[in-house]
Amino acid sequence: MIKKLLCIVTFLCSTVIFSQVVISELDADTASTDVLEFVELHSATPNYVLDGYVLVFFNATSSGTGVSSYYAIDLDGYTTDANGNFLIGNAQVSPSPVIVIPNNTIQNGPDGVALYLGNDTDFPFGTAATASNVVDALAYSNSSTTQPTALMSIWGLSVCVNENQNSSGSSQSIQLLNGSYVVDTPTPGMNNDGSGIVFNYITVTTSQTSYNEGENFDIVFTTSQPVQNQNLIMNFSLTNGNFSVNDFSGALTVSIPVGSSTTSTTISLYDDGTDEGDEEALFQFQSLPSGYIANNDNFIIRIYDINFATDPWGTPLNPTYGVCAPQIPAGYYDALEGLSGAALKQALQDIIADPAVVRLQSYADIWDILKDADRNPENNNQVWCVYTESPMAKLDQQNTSSIVGKWNREHIFCQSRGGFEVAMGDTADGINVWNTTGPDNTVDGISDAHHLRAVNGQENSSRNNKNYGTVASGTVYAGPTGTQGSWRGDVARALFYMAVRFNALDVVNGDPSEYLSDGTTPSGEIGDLATLLNWNTQDPADDYEMNRNNVVYNWQMNRNPFIDYPLLADYIFGSHYGDPWSFALANENFIADAVKVYPNPTTDYLMISGLSGTSTVTIYTLTGQAVLEQTFDSQIRLTMELAKGMYLVKVKNNGNEAIKKIVIK
Repeated sequence: MIKKLLCIVTFLCSTVIFSQVVISELDADTASTDVLEFVELHSATPNYVLDGYVLVFFNATSSGTGVSSYYAIDLDGYTTDANGNFLIGNAQVSPSPVIVIPNNTIQNGPDGVALYLGNDTDFPFGTAATASNVVDALAYSNSSTTQPTALMSIWGLSVCVNENQNSSGSSQSIQLLNGSYVVDTPTPGMNNDGSGIVFNYITVTTSQTSYNEGENFDIVFTTSQPVQNQNLIMNFSLTNGNFSVNDFSGALTVSIPVGSSTTSTTISLYDDGTDEGDEEALFQFQSLPSGYIANNDNFIIRIYDINFATDPWGTPLNPTYGVCAPQIPAGYYDALEGLSGAALKQALQDIIADPAVVRLQSYADIWDILKDADRNPENNNQVWCVYTESPMAKLDQQNTSSIVGKWNREHIFCQSRGGFEVAMGDTADGINVWNTTGPDNTVDGISDAHHLRAVNGQENSSRNNKNYGTVASGTVYAGPTGTQGSWRGDVARALFYMAVRFNALDVVNGDPSEYLSDGTTPSGEIGDLATLLNWNTQDPADDYEMNRNNVVYNWQMNRNPFIDYPLLADYIFGSHYGDPWSFALANENFIADAVKVYPNPTTDYLMISGLSGTSTVTIYTLTGQAVLEQTFDSQIRLTMELAKGMYLVKVKNNGNEAIKKIVIK
């Protein structure tokens, strides 16, 4: 994992080793999202061939004792520019780097970077640092008191420079100037002393960052100075992954005539009538004429497929019931009939944790599972994010350490509380490759998809490892302000599942500690049970949740029984503990417990709440005559003009019904 300590300043140590090529500038920590990191090399002579060089980044522990490589860039085939500079950095760095590295790649420290004679294959991940064949090196730390001492010793570094010595935070960089390092405003693509050739920079713009299939858009090219001597001819490409030349039309060669500074080309996106999923075009310049540099390059243009598929059921915000049929194997739950208490829980575990049947998929496979199980019913090219109650494009899956604008995998039962671990060599190997798993293998909870959900990355960070509750606090999570809580029942049923699936896990009242008294061993507990039992009835299982239960079953060969039969939670964790379980009354009892009819007695109105989705209420006299009927969503306030006496109120929801007695005074 790339180490980022965002709240600590960077402290950089260095020594200058005379060479034809040196590390002339480093900006390791640029912002909380680290999208402007770069390293710049400088050669004593312009247009210097970099064959035989490799740039290697090293990770060092805070104590300075551990040193190993985490990233290597082979420089064969590259040359410095007419000023002798060679820029490596994130895509948003301007001017555009010759080599683009993922955001958040360069670690904040205490770490180091070195230029070696060699190849990237000489420095696989985890290679120990060495002074052999080193050409130049920098070591940096993220505090004024912590230094990568082992790296400094290996490379012979003795001079230390604090990147934040001017109190400018991450807005400055370390620069080589007149033989020593200074801290100043970053100068990517330029000589640090301001000398050298002034290039004509080309800026590329589009009016939007995303378009739909079937639309046209212009790509505009603008130079910083009017073109001189001869017309500027530029070639570029847009292909990227599945996005090919068959997906669009338009000229990929443009020209700016002498004396002008702008031109454009129109790209027409094809609507092929089929759903291939959303795609991303990648704008890339081909080689530019001498004297011209791309101010921006290697940027993405999102292309949304308008032929997306939909499901016949609703989202959690607009739930439907009874549309998605549960794919429960015949006899799957038969062993539960008539059991109660501990015997019922054990019988349920014997079903959902049977090591002879249940499959453990890899943690990397979870991405593919969630893209199916958590797909947005209104657009299958999106996932529906728990907590924020909103969709995100599947393309926005987090694949770097940056969580901004990305979705990732949320463990409803937190990793730190459960002690889950990712297996060594974990890779996405598909539905047909799995390991066995049982109730005592708690670490396997890392990839149990019944409690893993697609989640907005930043909201995942906000939830952290908190318990669940109705009022947010330092230890309790209640969800984002302003959302409707459509995820709450889902969360409850996922936790009930985990507490039965694994022997070491439990759902308890209150806000249990993350760790046991030793401060290191996970407690295996999460709360609050009373809240979760209430959420289970207030937010009943809908078609969206039933579909994900079916999808996960196809991968894991086990189901979440609390989605199939939500009332089971009360028989194992709640008010019906000790009562014999019966399938015949399960659904009826569940709606009877969930629906609220009040005030009772009443005079001229009646409130009905506690259900989700569309319900029907009918009021009968004791002789069976229907005197009032109305359909409603979620809750309703009925105005009644009925004679005094006793009445029956029948509420129907999702094929089930409950009957309550009321008195009108």
